[in-house]
Amino acid sequence: MGIEFDPFAQFQDFAHPEKFVSASWLSARLGTDGLRVVESDEDAFLYDIGHIPGAVRIDWHRDLNDQTGRDFIDGEAFAKLMDSKGIGRDDTVVIYGDRNNWWAAYTAWVFELFGHPDVRLLDGGRDAWMGEERDTSYAVPDYPSRNYPVVERQDKPRRAFVDDVRSRTKKHLLIDARGPEFYAGVEHLTQTDPNCSSPVQRHGHIPGAVNHPWGASVYPNGRVKDRASIAEAYAHTLSTVDTDNPSVIAYCSNGQSAAHTCFILRNVLGIEDVALYDGSWAEWGNMVRMPIERELD
Repeated sequence: MGIEFDPFAQFQDFAHPEKFVSASWLSARLGTDGLRVVESDEDAFLYDIGHIPGAVRIDWHRDLNDQTGRDFIDGEAFAKLMDSKGIGRDDTVVIYGDRNNWWAAYTAWVFELFGHPDVRLLDGGRDAWMGEERDTSYAVPDYPSRNYPVVERQDKPRRAFVDDVRSRTKKHLLIDARGPEFYAGVEHLTQTDPNCSSPVQRHGHIPGAVNHPWGASVYPNGRVKDRASIAEAYAHTLSTVDTDNPSVIAYCSNGQSAAHTCFILRNVLGIEDVALYDGSWAEWGNMVRMPIERELD
């Protein structure tokens, strides 16, 4: 089951090197039996103007979300989606996308909620592939069904809800992965900045949260930094909890950049007890009588 791991030297220092692939590794294996490539973007139309040959599109908003309630699809719907994309339960799935893999990491997280055994991210995402001027295609593949089994989604332990955030103990580290201006609650910025994708009634952060913007883990081109650099960047944040094995809950505006943070914490630094509060500020900032904190001059 699965395909050999990418031996790229930088990945070998990661806690879970098997969760990352480079563009060169992927390019050499396109078309391999048991490999399925998935593009998942914030801007779903990017797929139409060129994608990795053989890649299928999964629209995070349309395909993974329940259309009648704010939740993800169930096991039956996930199996149907996998069948429509020609993905088998034993396939190695490599996911990539725009915005430094925000939505790709979010999609990978949903795959993991359904226990898909082998899910990896393309380091650097769509920009890495396009920046190296690798082959692209306009063709939309039509793969046969692989009879994906119905597996019920297991939210715990990788998903946190508002009650988990409210009842957390001192051993829990709550990370706000947004930029410092959002954490501070600069209202005029959060109302107009395109990164703030969800309108909220209040601006600020969850009490007790530590601000650690997701971008500290990547270079400007979106590729993941080496483990030592990431560990150094997180040293102060992790020191705010008095334990060597912290339980982490991460959030952002809608969950997208925090999903990237969770992926890095678990698979690069090896912090296994990491949960995504996908309700994030879109939920917290709109709830009646929910406390918030602001840091304004």
